[in-house]
Amino acid sequence: MSPDPNEDRLLDHNYDGIQEYDNPMPRWWLWLFLATIVFSVLYALNVPGVGTGKGRIANYERDMAAARAKQGATTAAVSLGDEELVAMSQDAARLADGKQTFTTQCVACHRADGGGSIGPNLTDGFWIHGAEPTDVLQTVSSGVIDKGMPAWSQILTPEQVSAVVAYVLTLRGTHPPDPKPAQGIPVEASAAGSGAGAARETSP
Repeated sequence: MSPDPNEDRLLDHNYDGIQEYDNPMPRWWLWLFLATIVFSVLYALNVPGVGTGKGRIANYERDMAAARAKQGATTAAVSLGDEELVAMSQDAARLADGKQTFTTQCVACHRADGGGSIGPNLTDGFWIHGAEPTDVLQTVSSGVIDKGMPAWSQILTPEQVSAVVAYVLTLRGTHPPDPKPAQGIPVEASAAGSGAGAARETSP
C-alpha cells in the first residue's frame, strides 16, 4: 500500500484532540502577494513607470496645476463687471455663442424663449438671486444646488459662461407666451434692466 501523502502534512501539534494539518496557500496566491509587496515599495519610492505617468508625485502636481488653472479661469470670469457684461450683450458674436450654449444646456429648465419651466422665468421683472448682470453671472457660475441648478463654471468654459449670461440679459422683457408665474422679488427697471436695455428696450 502506497503511503498516504496527507500523512506528511500532519504536524506534531495536538490541541483538545484535534491534530493540526499543514494546508499551505496556493503557489499562485503567494506569488501575487509578493508582487503586491514589490509594487507597493516601488510606488512609495515614486519610481517612474510604475502605474501611469511619471510617478505619483508628478501626477499629483500635474493635477493640481490643472485645478489651479481652471480655478483661475473661473475666478476671472466671475470678476467681470456689469459694464463688461452689458457690452457683451451688444456683441452679436458673443450673443450667438451664448444662445447656442443656452439652447444646449438651459432650455430644459428655462425653455427656449426663457419663459421658465422647471427653472424660473428669465423674461419678467422678478428675480430670485439678484437681477444685476453680475448677480446673474454669479448665479450661473456657482449654481443653485438646492434647486437643482449646477455650478456651470465647473462644466462650461469661462467664455461660455459669460456669453450665456450676456444672452440671458437680452431675454428680459421679451414677454414669451404662457410664461411661468413670477418668482422672487420685483426689481425696478433702472436697477435690473440696465444689462438688457442697451441690447433691447425691456422692463427687467
